[in-house]
Amino acid sequence: MRLRVDNIEARPTEIKLHQLSRILEISFDDGKMFQLPYEYLRVFTPSAEALGHGPGQEVLQTGKENVTIVEIKPIGNYGIAPKFSDGHSSGIFTWELLYKLGSDYTELWADYLHRLEQAGYQHE
Repeated sequence: MRLRVDNIEARPTEIKLHQLSRILEISFDDGKMFQLPYEYLRVFTPSAEALGHGPGQEVLQTGKENVTIVEIKPIGNYGIAPKFSDGHSSGIFTWELLYKLGSDYTELWADYLHRLEQAGYQHE
């Protein structure tokens, strides 16, 4: 599933990792704050592993229920690259993508769970 990311001007003011709840909390300078589960970020990684190399080549990510973020590296002044406990570290999450993932969480997560169900995968 490809996400259309608009040019959003908001910039983060704070990023916190909550390891026990496995939540990345990100606050933006427009007053918005999002709590993004690690699993959600892992399955919506903007890397070729999940997106493929073009439309229609997306790979449904499964088995990521217990993934954690072990490290976050800043990428310039435009995003972060989390390293996940399953070894994945090639996705760069721009501020715009994180804002989109936060704003559209309910819809995107429901769609992901539906796609898992259609694929016959039993989500924990």
